[in-house]
Formats: sequence, C-alpha cells, structure tokens
Amino acid sequence: MTERNADTAADGNRPVFAAELFPHRSLPRKGFKIMLALAGTFCLFYSIIFVTRGAWPIGIFFGADFFLLYGAFWLNYRSGRVREEVTVSRTNVSIRKFSPTGRMVEHDFNPFWTRFLVRRHSEIGVVSMHVRDRSHDTDVGSFLNPEDRESFAKAFKRALATVTQRI
Repeated sequence: MTERNADTAADGNRPVFAAELFPHRSLPRKGFKIMLALAGTFCLFYSIIFVTRGAWPIGIFFGADFFLLYGAFWLNYRSGRVREEVTVSRTNVSIRKFSPTGRMVEHDFNPFWTRFLVRRHSEIGVVSMHVRDRSHDTDVGSFLNPEDRESFAKAFKRALATVTQRI
C-alpha cells in the first residue's frame, strides 16, 4: 500500500503538459548581419560623398542613423530572449517567466483552483490569457502572435481539464 502511494505521488508530479513559449523573430541573426552590413555600406558611402563636398553635418547624421538602427535591432533581439515555461501536472501548474536579463519569476498554482481566462476579439482572436487562482494571477504568452496564442490556449485548456477531471 505504501509503495502504491509512492507511485501515485510520483505520477502526480509528472507533467501532463509542458510548453516553452518564446517570441517569434522574423529576421534571423544571419539576416540581421547582412542587413546591418548593407546599411553600414550605404551610410558610409553617402557620408563620404557629402563630407568631401563640404556638407559634413549630413555625414554625421548618416553615422547617427546607422547607430540608431543598430541600437533598435539590438534592443529587439535582447527582448527576444524573453521566454516562459509552462508545465501542468496533477498536483501543480507552474509558470516560469524569464526576463531578457535572465531573471526568473515562478508562479505556482493548484490545478483544482486554477482558472484559465482567455479574452478574445472578434476580428483578431485571442487578445490575452491569464492564469488565476484564489490568491494571485499572471498573464501567459503576452508576446505570442494570434495564431500561437490560439493553439496554446486550446492545448493548455485541454491539459487543465485533463488533470482536474476525477479518476
């Protein structure tokens, strides 16, 4: 009897559902390097032309444009390091959120008290998703595109229903 309870406890901690959510980036690193090289070549070429003709302030603006473009893409890729790990087991719903700096915040919920709230818009689809229990709540997948939100919402709702049904 004790052995059976140990097996049941081990089964209760085994994930029924696990997902790692991360934002989609349409321009891969190689494409970023190519785009940056082309923009740098363009800015350098025209900067030299304007500086040699005596319009040196325009050369400074081309340099500033290039560094602003680089900075914008650097911030974009840095924000792309955000991710969330969502696991559902019979005893726990865990949402681990990782910031771009690597800081992790974990939210744990009892699956029997957990409510999954999905807000929809008639034209867009899923607008936001929240996991809530009696004491706290958190949003999930706020950085996902509408199609990914829809598929995650269906899978998460199905997993939550699976663990909360009586055996």
